Amino acid sequence: MLWQRIARPLLFLLPAEKAHYFSMGMFKAIFALGLGSLFRLRNRAKEPGLKTNVFGIDFENPVGLAAGFDKDARWFPQLASLGFSHVEIGTITGEAQPGNPQPRLFRLPADRAIVNRMGFNNSGSDAVARRLSVTPKADSTDILGINIGKTKVVPVEDATQDYLVSFERLFVYADYFTVNVSSPNTPGLRTLQNREPLIELLSKLIKLNGDLALDHECSPKPILLKIAPDVTEEQLSDIILILREVDLDGVIATNTTIERAGLETSEQDVNAIGNGGLSGAPLTIRSREVVGKLYDQLKGDIPIVGVGGVMQGEDAWQMIRSGADLVQLYTGFIYGGPGTVRQINRYIAKKLKQNGFETVAEAVGSGRGGAGDAK
Repeated sequence: MLWQRIARPLLFLLPAEKAHYFSMGMFKAIFALGLGSLFRLRNRAKEPGLKTNVFGIDFENPVGLAAGFDKDARWFPQLASLGFSHVEIGTITGEAQPGNPQPRLFRLPADRAIVNRMGFNNSGSDAVARRLSVTPKADSTDILGINIGKTKVVPVEDATQDYLVSFERLFVYADYFTVNVSSPNTPGLRTLQNREPLIELLSKLIKLNGDLALDHECSPKPILLKIAPDVTEEQLSDIILILREVDLDGVIATNTTIERAGLETSEQDVNAIGNGGLSGAPLTIRSREVVGKLYDQLKGDIPIVGVGGVMQGEDAWQMIRSGADLVQLYTGFIYGGPGTVRQINRYIAKKLKQNGFETVAEAVGSGRGGAGDAK
């Protein structure tokens, strides 16, 4: 209630990007006072049925923070204390880049949505690696995902090498990697979702993954692919074939959308904002549809992380029922506040009990005919 009535209205008086850095600066300052353990104790998911193992990693619960919130690995230990089982940082590029000109982040309160055209602003994989080297996890159960993408100035034909550079620099710090070929804010990036360039990119990353695992005497890191909600049926079919062909560890569906249909925000205001990826409640149905189509085709062989329009517990539950092994949120966290993850996990635990499931894994895909009439 404090967030909804006081904190969020005050923060929403500030420009979106300024509010983001201000609020996280305050949150980090609270941790500097030694109060982090209190946040973790309050928000930790206590229900054993929420624990799940996906692509070989044990997650304390199925709810994670999507990439885009902590672009530069500045806050992930603090964010993990809010109940997220995993925090995905990035997108990180091979070279540092400032991103697109400001303003580049916009709220659509009437739609509980955000439009962003940030443009992968980050300090580059070398600087992020140095930051991670001196930023330990706050708890051994915290899972760190690293989302990597293409540097804007690197030509699309040289994109693979750019991804490889980031992957190698960040290898020792990641629990898993996400390959981002689906942001609408880097020119030419989504062409990497096409069959030939995608196979080349993923195959070389998998080869490097194996080589680095041998060098560091560890297991290879799970590699996930993040796809757009705007893929055509043909592209989605190709992606499914590619996932099987290269034996990828997982897929994240979906990134932001370039569509603007059906918004409550006036067309004039939407046009004034301009280009960018739309996230939040308008994406709930489409992202769930993509997850369902992936699940129907993959038959549970390749794990799915559902993201896009997860605003509350019911959204997360329906995403799991559609086939998601894990869910992630970003915009739902912005609108819902610090207690959002705790509320979502409690809701999922309640629905598991109501439907006779002992674990999250049992509920995955239950809305696609996989487990009776779960609701």
